[in-house]
Amino acid sequence: MASDGKEPPKMDQVKSFLSGGAAGVASVLVGHPFDTLKVRLQTSNQYKGLADCFRQTVAKEGFFGLYKGITSPLIGVTPMFAVSFWGYDVGQQLVYASTPNRKSKDLTMTEYALAGGFSAVPQTIITTPMERIKVMLQTQDTAGGSGKKYKGMFDAGLGVYREGGIAGLYRGTVATLARDIPGSAAYFVGYEFFYRLLKPKDAPISIGAVLFSGGMAGVTMWSIAIPPDVIKSRIQASPAGTYKGFMDCATKIVVKEGPGALFKGLGPALLRAFPANAAGFLGREAALVAMHSMW
Repeated sequence: MASDGKEPPKMDQVKSFLSGGAAGVASVLVGHPFDTLKVRLQTSNQYKGLADCFRQTVAKEGFFGLYKGITSPLIGVTPMFAVSFWGYDVGQQLVYASTPNRKSKDLTMTEYALAGGFSAVPQTIITTPMERIKVMLQTQDTAGGSGKKYKGMFDAGLGVYREGGIAGLYRGTVATLARDIPGSAAYFVGYEFFYRLLKPKDAPISIGAVLFSGGMAGVTMWSIAIPPDVIKSRIQASPAGTYKGFMDCATKIVVKEGPGALFKGLGPALLRAFPANAAGFLGREAALVAMHSMW
């Protein structure tokens, strides 16, 4: 593109929204089975490990049991990823605004981390209720009692709302922020670092660099995000009043099950992270290429 004298295509809010949605849909389709296994390992002690959880889930519920609760993230991913990437762009603008005398337009990795961390704050508005419903659907077959409590996403959403109102849907907000602020910082730093390392200087885009960098972004995030994610899953899956808050839940987990319990689900999270986020960033780039060709 640079060689033919044309200016690089410009981003706008519509492109950001639609490309973010494409990233989310691709990521969920590839990664949801791993997420189901992760959540079940985190919220139940009936499995010996990842392989046993996979075996029991498929034996009892069939292959599509791995895709339980997928409707909620699929519906939520478009605004969630759009807000995430929008928040990341706003975060970068805030960095530029706070450093008016900077000598270089290139951001440092620390500045990318600040922008990435900022992106998690508005994103949480969508993420928390979406994941609350998803966790309830993913764990209802392993919880006590007979039969399924919820028939699907909308039934679960209405049920949670009737039982606890808006506060019920937003149970786990603090844990979500504790996971996503550092996690998003690591996510975007991971992508920016590896993409700049791998992308050929004269190429407008490198599919290989996008895939590897997107995958490593996910691995970087989940390498540090599992402990607060375990706490979030416990808070969201447990009856109201089980835990007084984030620290109470963390303390009870460690006292009862040991520090290692905070890393339950690390295996499936890391297995999911690379392919899911590689697919996500590739989906985003493919959507951008299509939209850049249209306007």
